[in-house]
Amino acid sequence: MGRRARHRLSGQSPPQAFWPVPQLLWGGPESPPQAFWPVPQLLWAVAPSPPQRCISDRLPTVYDREYVLFVAANIPDYAPQLQRLMQQAGISSDRELSQKAGVPEIQVIRLRRGLALKTRADILFKISQALQISLTELLATLAPDFVELEKAPPTALEQEYQRLQAAIAQQRSSLMEEFQLASVQILESWMLQWPTAASKAQENHHLRAQKLLPLLRPVEQLLQHWGIESIAPVGAEIPYNPQQHQLIEGTAQAGEPVKVRYTGYTQGDKLLYRAKVSLV
Repeated sequence: MGRRARHRLSGQSPPQAFWPVPQLLWGGPESPPQAFWPVPQLLWAVAPSPPQRCISDRLPTVYDREYVLFVAANIPDYAPQLQRLMQQAGISSDRELSQKAGVPEIQVIRLRRGLALKTRADILFKISQALQISLTELLATLAPDFVELEKAPPTALEQEYQRLQAAIAQQRSSLMEEFQLASVQILESWMLQWPTAASKAQENHHLRAQKLLPLLRPVEQLLQHWGIESIAPVGAEIPYNPQQHQLIEGTAQAGEPVKVRYTGYTQGDKLLYRAKVSLV
């Protein structure tokens, strides 16, 4: 009688060379059941087709052990996902799940090892019923690369939250616009007079006020940050546009050249102040 047969008849543990197999593929430190000792049965539990050299009535060779180690290292581990589903259903062990579903415990182990798509549909359905979830949800959890769950429509609470978020964002935008408008009204006289004064100061280098020009650049940058732009610089000659220009005196037709005396401002598509112009 061979060594393998003696070990199977005596009920003793298999040789030391066999130990990597149950410890790797059984998934725990304890010894697997007697049916798990033969190499073909071990590989059937985790791989669809072990190599022909493993299906032989002999002790495992180095080749067998390397194949088993290779298979074990490349098997996806879905134990955490399955454990989470079991906890949600109040199930504490694989044995309890198999008994509740009415399927062999080996089928639960196959799910842990990423073989959900190689498991019969009726077995998957029984396990999903025991876990109190749909078959689609089970496959989406244990085979996420192949099955995806459709996003559920938002609940009433989620819809209310989204509505409040949109209302807050709209209110924030309205408050910012009101603040900017109030600030512009306070700065109105400066905005209308300062560009003209600055233009005169630049023309006359002997005026001491020219040294003050850099000090007011932060205010100009603030207006730019708010999207407030001047219609045209002071002194520029531009075509007359009655929508944006105000004649200081006289009359002009649209398109006639005029000279900007006091600049005007826009904020986006909104006209804040028309530029005051004169005939050329």
